[in-house]
Amino acid sequence: MLTGIIFDIKEFAVFDGPGIRTTVFFKGCPLRCRWCHNPEGLSPGPQLMVSLGSCIHCGACLAICPSPAACIHCGACVSHCPRRLRRIVGEEYTAKVLSGRLLRDSPYLKANGGGYTLSGGEPAFQGDFLLELLGCLRGNHRAVETSGYCPGELFTAILGETELLLLDLKSVDPDIHERYTGLDNRIILENLERLKSSGGDHIIRIPVIPGVNDSPEHYHAAAELLKDDGGLIRVELLAYHKTAGAKYGMLGMKYQPGFDIEKKPNMDTDVFLSKGIPCVVL
Repeated sequence: MLTGIIFDIKEFAVFDGPGIRTTVFFKGCPLRCRWCHNPEGLSPGPQLMVSLGSCIHCGACLAICPSPAACIHCGACVSHCPRRLRRIVGEEYTAKVLSGRLLRDSPYLKANGGGYTLSGGEPAFQGDFLLELLGCLRGNHRAVETSGYCPGELFTAILGETELLLLDLKSVDPDIHERYTGLDNRIILENLERLKSSGGDHIIRIPVIPGVNDSPEHYHAAAELLKDDGGLIRVELLAYHKTAGAKYGMLGMKYQPGFDIEKKPNMDTDVFLSKGIPCVVL
């Protein structure tokens, strides 16, 4: 039976598409963006997340741990932490069970002009499960937020099962994209052309990273790419927040952004507006 791994379900979301929405976060991502705000979504499997700052080092977790030399993410320690500082991120669902949970709120979401947004991580990383879940949610407004890094056939199939697609455009320049995400952007730009040709409603999201993609040159290149895009609703500029780095230590990871996290990013909407492209800052 096909299952998927979900690391969060956020209710009453208002920035992931129209109206009031429920956003579902899929685990697993092929990119390794230096600024990732959801590092718990990078690995495809469940992980142990620990709030180390409040730990009193009582040893209760070690006393119950079946594998103290190397965490196996079994969750045995979670219920034994006296301060409840431990949790497993990543829960397995079938599409039927997950959609059953989500659809309980369908009347309320419809009444408020909303629906469901499937995000991540990278939802296309679990492509078969994503398509099955989208099928279970038919009759509701369905949005997918994606990096666009997936096979063209899968991307086209996703477009056929959504009312809105949110595509993250991290950098138009292939060298910069590879330097800061670990992969070049050829597949992403090819899927962007598929998206533009589809005529379907979509939003382009640009995570604005200081000194990486907030230059006038990048904004002009992105605007040129999008200026004749008939299905484009708007461009959204998303400001980088350095507070995201706190999650890394909770997962046993090091936060190594490789850019100046203290620098204020240049949020320039004028380049897009000058070409008739609606653009907002979130």
